[in-house]
Amino acid sequence: MKIVAKYQIKGGERYLKENCPRELEEIYEVIQSVDAEKCLNKVSKEKTMKGRVLYNPRCLNKFFKDEFTKRGWSSVKVQCIYEDTYYLPSYKPLKIIDNAYREMDYVKNRIGVEVQFGKYAFMVYNVSAKMTIFHNLDIIDAGVEIVPVKEMQDMMSTGVSFF
Repeated sequence: MKIVAKYQIKGGERYLKENCPRELEEIYEVIQSVDAEKCLNKVSKEKTMKGRVLYNPRCLNKFFKDEFTKRGWSSVKVQCIYEDTYYLPSYKPLKIIDNAYREMDYVKNRIGVEVQFGKYAFMVYNVSAKMTIFHNLDIIDAGVEIVPVKEMQDMMSTGVSFF
């Protein structure tokens, strides 16, 4: 894959270049090492593109996982704590959720990376909520979201986020 577009929030790329250039270089290496053409193997069952061969998000994610893991990046899970103290006295939940968690795809040296080939709502959640949560939990200082550009997204299932 190629890096063909970039957007930074709050000087993110500048921060990475100044404070963690090796991690930024590894992110670039991972992206460039993924051969997306090997993942052009999903036959669409969608009404609007039935029978078309599309990029397979699971295949792409596996390539990314292999490459990030090879370089010492790992996923980080944090448990979600849902308390019943905020419910009105007249309502008691049937059960308190105790096995829920949030997960960041890859973390290394306080840099978080999310790879998103899913629906566009997840991209917004990753950038607007998840990275903020992991930052507030003192796990990451900065985050990177990897998404396809429109040209690639046109060869994926409907609803996939894009740059």
